[in-house]
Amino acid sequence: MGILDLFGKKDVSNVAKKVPYDVKTSVNPIRLSAHKIDRCDLEIKIKNMTEETVLSSVVIEVGNGLAMDQTGIHKTKEIRIGYLNKNDEYTVIVPIWSNVMTNPGSIPVKINVYVHYRTYSYILNGVKKEINIRVV
Repeated sequence: MGILDLFGKKDVSNVAKKVPYDVKTSVNPIRLSAHKIDRCDLEIKIKNMTEETVLSSVVIEVGNGLAMDQTGIHKTKEIRIGYLNKNDEYTVIVPIWSNVMTNPGSIPVKINVYVHYRTYSYILNGVKKEINIRVV
Protein backbone atom coordinates (compact mmCIF):
# COMPACT_ATOMS: atom_id res chain seq x y z
CA MET A 1 0.00 0.00 0.00
CA GLY A 2 1.56 3.26 -1.13
CA ILE A 3 1.13 6.73 0.25
CA LEU A 4 -1.12 7.68 -2.67
CA ASP A 5 -3.53 4.87 -1.79
CA LEU A 6 -4.32 6.60 1.51
CA PHE A 7 -5.73 9.63 -0.32
CA GLY A 8 -7.67 7.69 -2.95
CA LYS A 9 -5.22 8.47 -5.73
CA LYS A 10 -4.04 5.99 -8.30
CA ASP A 11 -0.95 5.92 -10.47
CA VAL A 12 -1.92 6.93 -14.02
CA SER A 13 1.51 7.75 -15.38
CA ASN A 14 1.55 4.80 -17.80
CA VAL A 15 -1.85 5.80 -19.31
CA ALA A 16 -0.75 9.40 -19.83
CA LYS A 17 2.32 8.46 -21.90
CA LYS A 18 0.93 5.87 -24.36
CA VAL A 19 -1.57 6.13 -27.21
CA PRO A 20 -4.73 5.02 -25.40
CA TYR A 21 -7.06 4.13 -28.29
CA ASP A 22 -7.20 2.68 -31.77
CA VAL A 23 -9.86 4.68 -33.64
CA LYS A 24 -11.38 3.47 -36.93
CA THR A 25 -14.09 5.31 -38.85
CA SER A 26 -16.42 4.65 -41.75
CA VAL A 27 -19.19 6.68 -43.41
CA ASN A 28 -22.32 5.16 -44.95
CA PRO A 29 -23.32 6.38 -47.57
CA ILE A 30 -20.02 7.77 -48.77
CA ARG A 31 -21.32 11.21 -49.79
CA LEU A 32 -24.09 13.68 -49.00
CA SER A 33 -26.26 15.77 -51.32
CA ALA A 34 -25.69 19.50 -51.53
CA HIS A 35 -28.57 21.96 -51.03
CA LYS A 36 -30.82 19.16 -49.69
CA ILE A 37 -31.70 17.68 -46.34
CA ASP A 38 -29.69 14.45 -46.41
CA ARG A 39 -28.14 12.13 -43.84
CA CYS A 40 -25.16 9.80 -43.52
CA ASP A 41 -24.06 7.64 -40.60
CA LEU A 42 -20.57 8.03 -39.14
CA GLU A 43 -19.45 4.79 -37.48
CA ILE A 44 -16.61 5.13 -34.96
CA LYS A 45 -14.93 2.01 -33.54
CA ILE A 46 -12.84 2.64 -30.43
CA LYS A 47 -10.50 0.02 -28.96
CA ASN A 48 -8.78 0.43 -25.60
CA MET A 49 -5.04 -0.17 -26.14
CA THR A 50 -3.94 0.47 -22.53
CA GLU A 51 -3.27 -2.15 -19.87
CA GLU A 52 -6.02 -0.97 -17.53
CA THR A 53 -9.66 0.09 -17.39
CA VAL A 54 -10.18 3.72 -18.47
CA LEU A 55 -13.08 6.20 -18.36
CA SER A 56 -13.76 7.29 -21.95
CA SER A 57 -15.72 9.80 -24.01
CA VAL A 58 -15.98 10.90 -27.65
CA VAL A 59 -16.47 14.45 -28.97
CA ILE A 60 -17.48 14.88 -32.63
CA GLU A 61 -17.35 18.30 -34.30
CA VAL A 62 -18.60 18.88 -37.85
CA GLY A 63 -17.52 21.63 -40.24
CA ASN A 64 -19.50 24.45 -41.79
CA GLY A 65 -22.60 23.26 -43.67
CA LEU A 66 -23.10 20.03 -41.71
CA ALA A 67 -24.88 19.40 -38.42
CA MET A 68 -25.47 16.69 -35.83
CA ASP A 69 -29.25 17.05 -36.07
CA GLN A 70 -31.80 17.54 -38.81
CA THR A 71 -32.53 21.15 -37.87
CA GLY A 72 -28.89 22.16 -38.42
CA ILE A 73 -28.40 23.73 -34.99
CA HIS A 74 -25.94 21.41 -33.21
CA LYS A 75 -22.36 21.32 -34.53
CA THR A 76 -20.80 19.20 -31.76
CA LYS A 77 -21.81 16.10 -29.85
CA GLU A 78 -20.28 14.49 -26.78
CA ILE A 79 -20.89 10.82 -26.07
CA ARG A 80 -19.87 9.49 -22.66
CA ILE A 81 -18.86 5.88 -23.15
CA GLY A 82 -18.07 4.90 -19.58
CA TYR A 83 -15.36 2.48 -18.51
CA LEU A 84 -13.57 0.43 -21.16
CA ASN A 85 -11.59 -2.60 -20.03
CA LYS A 86 -8.30 -3.71 -21.57
CA ASN A 87 -8.78 -4.57 -25.30
CA ASP A 88 -12.52 -3.76 -25.20
CA GLU A 89 -14.05 -2.32 -28.36
CA TYR A 90 -16.94 0.13 -28.46
CA THR A 91 -18.90 1.23 -31.54
CA VAL A 92 -20.68 4.58 -31.85
CA ILE A 93 -22.96 5.40 -34.80
CA VAL A 94 -23.72 9.11 -35.20
CA PRO A 95 -25.98 10.63 -37.88
CA ILE A 96 -24.57 13.64 -39.75
CA TRP A 97 -26.96 15.88 -41.66
CA SER A 98 -26.67 18.28 -44.57
CA ASN A 99 -29.26 20.98 -45.21
CA VAL A 100 -30.34 23.48 -47.88
CA MET A 101 -27.36 25.75 -47.03
CA THR A 102 -24.72 23.01 -47.52
CA ASN A 103 -22.39 23.77 -50.45
CA PRO A 104 -20.62 21.09 -52.51
CA GLY A 105 -17.08 20.18 -51.48
CA SER A 106 -15.17 18.28 -48.84
CA ILE A 107 -16.19 19.15 -45.27
CA PRO A 108 -14.01 18.17 -42.28
CA VAL A 109 -15.27 16.21 -39.26
CA LYS A 110 -13.08 16.18 -36.13
CA ILE A 111 -13.21 13.22 -33.76
CA ASN A 112 -11.62 13.45 -30.30
CA VAL A 113 -11.54 10.41 -28.00
CA TYR A 114 -10.53 11.18 -24.42
CA VAL A 115 -9.29 9.26 -21.36
CA HIS A 116 -10.64 10.85 -18.19
CA TYR A 117 -9.31 10.81 -14.65
CA ARG A 118 -11.99 9.92 -12.06
CA THR A 119 -14.80 12.03 -13.61
CA TYR A 120 -15.53 13.49 -17.02
CA SER A 121 -14.25 16.87 -15.78
CA TYR A 122 -10.56 15.90 -16.00
CA ILE A 123 -8.89 14.85 -19.25
CA LEU A 124 -5.82 12.66 -18.88
CA ASN A 125 -5.00 11.79 -22.51
CA GLY A 126 -6.67 11.59 -25.89
CA VAL A 127 -6.58 10.75 -29.57
CA LYS A 128 -7.57 13.15 -32.36
CA LYS A 129 -8.68 12.13 -35.82
CA GLU A 130 -10.03 14.17 -38.72
CA ILE A 131 -11.97 12.83 -41.69
CA ASN A 132 -13.61 14.55 -44.67
CA ILE A 133 -17.17 14.01 -45.87
CA ARG A 134 -17.83 14.62 -49.54
CA VAL A 135 -20.81 16.73 -50.49
CA VAL A 136 -21.90 16.63 -54.15
